[in-house]
Amino acid sequence: MPLAKMDSFLKYANFFYKVVGIEPYTRVSRPSVSSIWNSIVFWATMINLNVLMFAEVVYVFMAFALGKNIVEAIMVMSYIGFIFVGMSKMAFVWWKKAALNGIMQELEEIFPRNKDDQSAYQLGRYLESCSRLSFNFSLLYSVLIWTYNLFNIAEYLVYELLLQTRVVDLTLPYMMYIPWNYAGNWSYYVLLVAQIFAGLTSAAGQVSSDLLLCAVATLIIMHFDFLSRTIESKQLTGDWSKDSKFLSDTVQYHERLLALSAELNEIFGVPLLLNFLISSFVICFVGFQMTVGVPPEVLIKLLLFLVSSLSQVYLICHHGQLIADASTGIALAVYNQNWSYADVRYRRALAFIIARSQKPAYLKATVFMQITRVSMTELLQLSYKFFALLRTMYAK
Repeated sequence: MPLAKMDSFLKYANFFYKVVGIEPYTRVSRPSVSSIWNSIVFWATMINLNVLMFAEVVYVFMAFALGKNIVEAIMVMSYIGFIFVGMSKMAFVWWKKAALNGIMQELEEIFPRNKDDQSAYQLGRYLESCSRLSFNFSLLYSVLIWTYNLFNIAEYLVYELLLQTRVVDLTLPYMMYIPWNYAGNWSYYVLLVAQIFAGLTSAAGQVSSDLLLCAVATLIIMHFDFLSRTIESKQLTGDWSKDSKFLSDTVQYHERLLALSAELNEIFGVPLLLNFLISSFVICFVGFQMTVGVPPEVLIKLLLFLVSSLSQVYLICHHGQLIADASTGIALAVYNQNWSYADVRYRRALAFIIARSQKPAYLKATVFMQITRVSMTELLQLSYKFFALLRTMYAK
């Protein structure tokens, strides 16, 4: 098996960042590349997303003000949430690039480079897991966004041109306020391209940031697990001068990993909080749409949207749980070490390591939320409360 590089964990995230014109980080082995094209793509993406989101917000306000198309307006609110999450994640990674550079440089310094080290770290297992999750998540979101982008065009081609069973007007993929009649003229195609571009870049912004977060989390988890195995399997000599050196190296390594976890939260904390808050509304809105009576083909679109939103939240919660489990595993490894032969000073020092390890390194959405699999349950409960409220208001 060839030696793996750290970029192998990040290849899917880097691909989607290229789609939106962002260079998320630099390292010694990956220097910054100045690109006018990337700048053009990034600012075109942000301007296009902001303009279309503004048009969707206007559509929602007009619908509620006039008391018309309320169900459609609720669906548009899901689109607004989707765009806002994508933009916020892209903006924060762009803003926090210097801090992200520091994390990547630190991870590169401690990344195992030779065959024996990679085998000791069991790197292949972590890389396989990260690559599998990244590919499946990327595929799911790609299917989602291209289904929404091309659904109306596919209906027109199949039902009107191919089967000739019914007349299907050429409509836009996403509803928004447009102050002129675009049907039958060239402006339709301009709006169509703008919406497809917005859908693609919004999805790419979310997928890239989520995959970057999960890749970095996987690397940190790998180091925590390696440290646990190293501590547990260490054969102590009873010689304080030798064993204290191992103890010092262990504490420094542990503190380094805890610092990396804290820096990860510093960068992704606010986007994660926005993600969880908005996802609860998006899941609620999509669920509401599915219960008010929609055609089967629209129901499939909504189901795909719901599954994608739930998968995104679970992916983050799953890695948050893994970080918490891996960091607390240090305490168990210390307890399982053959410390009965160690110097009394060594045994006293172990108590401090155990005490620190019993305070897990959580993935945090700022100070308001510690992300684990329990967070998934809490989000679903919150979404259901909004859903029940929305159904009650709609029924009245």
